[in-house]
Amino acid sequence: MPSLPKPRFGRSARTRGEVVATPEPETPAVEVVEHDGLRWINIERPRPVDRAWLEEHFDFHPLDYEDVFSRNQRPKIDEYEEYLFIVLHFPRFDKHVGRLNAAELDMFVGPDFLITLPNEPVDTVEYLFERCRASEEIRQQYLSKGPGYLLYKIVDDAVDASFPMLRKMGNKLERIEQDIFEGRSAEVVRDISNVKQEIINFRKIIRPQRAVFGDLERTKQRYLAPDLDIYFDDIVDASERVWQMLEGYKETVEALEQTNESVLSHRLNDVLRVLTAFSVALLPLTLIASIWGMNTHVPGEQSSAAFWTIIGVMVVLLAGLLTFFRKRGWL
Repeated sequence: MPSLPKPRFGRSARTRGEVVATPEPETPAVEVVEHDGLRWINIERPRPVDRAWLEEHFDFHPLDYEDVFSRNQRPKIDEYEEYLFIVLHFPRFDKHVGRLNAAELDMFVGPDFLITLPNEPVDTVEYLFERCRASEEIRQQYLSKGPGYLLYKIVDDAVDASFPMLRKMGNKLERIEQDIFEGRSAEVVRDISNVKQEIINFRKIIRPQRAVFGDLERTKQRYLAPDLDIYFDDIVDASERVWQMLEGYKETVEALEQTNESVLSHRLNDVLRVLTAFSVALLPLTLIASIWGMNTHVPGEQSSAAFWTIIGVMVVLLAGLLTFFRKRGWL
């Protein structure tokens, strides 16, 4: 990939002439934390005015800007001579639609700067940035070790945020299993479908990112001190733990779905068995009633004694058939 001009750090803003009868231009939503020569710039949900600010202060490749402002960009790492461009996805529960979606986090990493551009609010990034802005001690802790360590901290916190979501998912699976064996199989069909959808969405977010974390571990040497190599290994390990938990949940929900279908099928078979037994038991009674109900002359016609005799035979026959079915375990 061709080299690019070095970022123009600290360049003064361009002078803008006065424009008559035009509304005041939008202000870039740029937040900056600086310590020991390292700047962390955070721009949440970047807009065109924020792109103009970035273009004014940095010389990034135009394709990177297109990736930042495009939707559904795949996770990746692009290496340039002067900086890294990183795209990562993290699961985020959208309360408006009630499902897991991918929150994209774009980052530029250079020798003395780190820029984060989340297209949706990422709680861990917001929390860490606010802590750095509010406390000199926190800035000293996270920004004094260079951009590589700050990058590690941002990514590590975002990855670790997946574990509480996974624990909630595991609790849902445990409740579903309990409901199935407590006889509420019909009620948990929707719950199984919802959890299965969450697992599928989670896997779609995590799967393509596993390779990116491997690349991140390889490229970390550019901005990370040698004694901090193990930190990025920890990110890869955490990502693999997330994936293994998702694999386990996938197998569990599939097993629960099969178990629930088996319980429902067994219950349906019980109902059909009882109905079939009663149908078979009533079949000879129907035959007898049909014969003596024909519009022809039959023995015992117009005799009340014959009527009660036939009723008695039918009752005895029904009782005998039910007893036989019960002994055979069909009822």
